[in-house]
Amino acid sequence: MFRSQNFSILLLVLFLAPNSVTVNCRCTDKCGRIKIQFPFHLKNRNLNENATYLPGFELSCNDKHQALLKLPKVPSVSFFVKQIDYKSQQIQIYHPNNCLASQLLALGNSSTSPFRFISPYYGGETSYNNVSFFRCASSSSYSCPILQLDSISDIIDPGILSCTKVRDVLSVQWRFTYDDKTSLFLGWSNPNCGQCEAQGKKCRLKSDGTKEEIECFLCKTNKISTSTLVLIVAGTIICLMLLVLLAFAMYHIYRYFKTKGEDQDRIEKFLEDYRAMKPTRFTYKDIKRITNGFKESLGEGAHGAVFKGMLSKEILVAVKVLNDTQGDGKDFINEVGTMGKIHHVNVVRLLGFCADGFHRALVYDLFPNGSLQKFLAPPDNRDAFLGWVKLQRIALGVAKGLEYLHLGCDHRILHFDINPHNVLLDDHFTPKITDFGLAKLCPKNQSTVSMTAARGTLGYIAPEVFSRNFGNVSYKSDIYSFGMLLLEMVGGRKNTNVSGEEIFQVLYPEWIHNMLEGKDIHIDIDNEGDMKIAKKLAIVGLWCIQWNPVDRPSMKTVVQMLEREGDKLMVPPTPFDSTTSSSRNNNNAVVPSRHLNFELEVIPELE
Repeated sequence: MFRSQNFSILLLVLFLAPNSVTVNCRCTDKCGRIKIQFPFHLKNRNLNENATYLPGFELSCNDKHQALLKLPKVPSVSFFVKQIDYKSQQIQIYHPNNCLASQLLALGNSSTSPFRFISPYYGGETSYNNVSFFRCASSSSYSCPILQLDSISDIIDPGILSCTKVRDVLSVQWRFTYDDKTSLFLGWSNPNCGQCEAQGKKCRLKSDGTKEEIECFLCKTNKISTSTLVLIVAGTIICLMLLVLLAFAMYHIYRYFKTKGEDQDRIEKFLEDYRAMKPTRFTYKDIKRITNGFKESLGEGAHGAVFKGMLSKEILVAVKVLNDTQGDGKDFINEVGTMGKIHHVNVVRLLGFCADGFHRALVYDLFPNGSLQKFLAPPDNRDAFLGWVKLQRIALGVAKGLEYLHLGCDHRILHFDINPHNVLLDDHFTPKITDFGLAKLCPKNQSTVSMTAARGTLGYIAPEVFSRNFGNVSYKSDIYSFGMLLLEMVGGRKNTNVSGEEIFQVLYPEWIHNMLEGKDIHIDIDNEGDMKIAKKLAIVGLWCIQWNPVDRPSMKTVVQMLEREGDKLMVPPTPFDSTTSSSRNNNNAVVPSRHLNFELEVIPELE
């Protein structure tokens, strides 16, 4: 089929070529870049043996392909031709060494017939002028030994004082413009071929008329020779073959980019969602590509492993692959739905998720500093301890993030798993709350929620989550977990103990409380300002872990407490000692703790 198409094209070219294909028109000639046609002609080169040429319009072409015009009545004068405008019938002349004045000196006020000097800047009119010529020594500052000066010029170059006047010429037709003293224009009126040029035709003298009569005509063309036709056909076939090869290559390129197109579309969709603050859904194939086959692990938790990934050269991510894919995946759907509604500086942003068969994963921004867990250390551990000012900033950030979850969203979001592992730190150690797998949503006007089983991390779970004897489960459960987090930040020790998990939850806060009252070992802090920060974090933490949820402050109040000076905060009563649970050591009166108001907002629970 391809060969038959080539043969048909070849026959078509052979049939149409003698009637339609043309070669270079012989009504024109060239010298360098100058197109030469009637009324001009090149010396010793006839375009047409039957043509009649006009005197004075003969041009010569030197070995440098420069066109020269000799005036018929002044043969010693030659002007170099810069360009010819056949429509406006103007020819621009110049001298290659910018020494046009030497030719004008020889011309004087002699006749330039059939031309006249014109000024295209003044409507093409001829203006008369008196000029003076000077001869300057080769050592002068002028590039040309002959210098022309207009008599009407108001400015005289001081350098001319070293030159000798050669001649004054009156009533000359030329005049240099102020901004161009290197070229002049000559115009001709006969023969008038401007109208032919405007019609897209050529001009010539009538063969049966006088020398003033002209006619317009379409330039004749020559038919293509057989050898030229063969070259054209061969070139056509080669071009067709190249087109087929190009189409074949383009098809393979198209297939390649079509294969990669889905990935590119997903990237574009992700970037669109990224700007719109919406999580993107990825396939499991995408997750493997993003993590480079799960090459670099960032850690492993109770719900799954975390891997380092890259969406682009600028966007690094952490991909959490969930290992519990049994059941209906309510926790996973819950986290995706919750995280998609959250946009806060202290809450990690969910970039995307994967729900492909049994494969489930979450894609977050990557935080190279990891979680707060690896920075919980005593002050004397210089390698891990962050410093009290930075710890206070982290505590305040987590508090503001929880305040946003409780009050800043359309629904109240209860996290139920606040612990050091779920607080990530960015490059500037700004805390980000993460892991919403156990979160619950409830209306803002509802403070209590129903719980079918205890949820959270051991050591940070509020008492009422284990037993309703302590009160109803509410947003105060998050405040308890936050309080345990603060106490762990102060003490620099873990909140759980594998040898005594059931009792250490009580022992650790009691140790902090005894430390504040001077009954136990103090933390070694040299700086007074650091001591105030540690004491403030400890006091706020103890208020947050009150066993009765009613006695715990709201997160709004916690933020206010962390922002104020620690000296204004009072140590809460301890529930760990039977004597202090009913009365204070420094006060014989029995005052129930739920009625104390140490400048704290008491939030009533719904029964």
